[in-house]
Amino acid sequence: MLVLATLGASERRRRLHKKTSQALSEPEPTPVTTGRATIIDAAVPLADEAAARAWLDRAGEEELAVALAVINRALHAFRVVTADPYVHEIAREQALVARIGFGAGDQVADGLWSDARELPTSQGRRRRSRSASLEPQARLAATLGGRQRVLACEELTLRARTDVDQGRDREAALQLLIALDAAVAELPLDPGAASLADRLDELRGRRKAVAAAAQTALAGALDDASREVVLDTLGRVEAALRARAALRIRD
Repeated sequence: MLVLATLGASERRRRLHKKTSQALSEPEPTPVTTGRATIIDAAVPLADEAAARAWLDRAGEEELAVALAVINRALHAFRVVTADPYVHEIAREQALVARIGFGAGDQVADGLWSDARELPTSQGRRRRSRSASLEPQARLAATLGGRQRVLACEELTLRARTDVDQGRDREAALQLLIALDAAVAELPLDPGAASLADRLDELRGRRKAVAAAAQTALAGALDDASREVVLDTLGRVEAALRARAALRIRD
């Protein structure tokens, strides 16, 4: 069961300023409302409080990932039924607070618990070296400064990755075919393309299998072989784009 609630922000009181020749100070930030999503798993009720506490002791990121998948399916459905392209899934790192707990049904629906614990916001984040952390910043500066261009295949590949991560295999297969064609068309025109020649040959060689997977997706669910083609090829396209980005940063 998914329960959504809107949490109101504190009231912002207007303050009157006397006329002055000096510049006005920066206004206070506008309070914003936040949302709370509660996933209630009532399929297998816990036998008693002892069982509930034993479950809470071992519960963690895995249970949170399952709950996040439920929220993202709801967001995806909302985007489709409202035809609003700006509604999107959320990532673990976007949660302001993440809690796991247990309680009676009415309690939990209202955001109350018999017992709960908060998961660290840094949980699940991969540690990165300083150089690896600076790479996206360097490329962002180059892109905003007009020294690098963003390829269409980069955006298309990100969409395919989102579909894969959210379990939308059919959409992923169809999106990947377009991303692959765009990559094969765009990367040879990019500076440093010569060093990507082997990767491009590999991508071209995968086109037939990806097209077959996309055709299967048009008819219905993917079989295991088609799903493996999508996953493997998507990884190869992403690897080629990372190699291209690394070359541009070194340049």
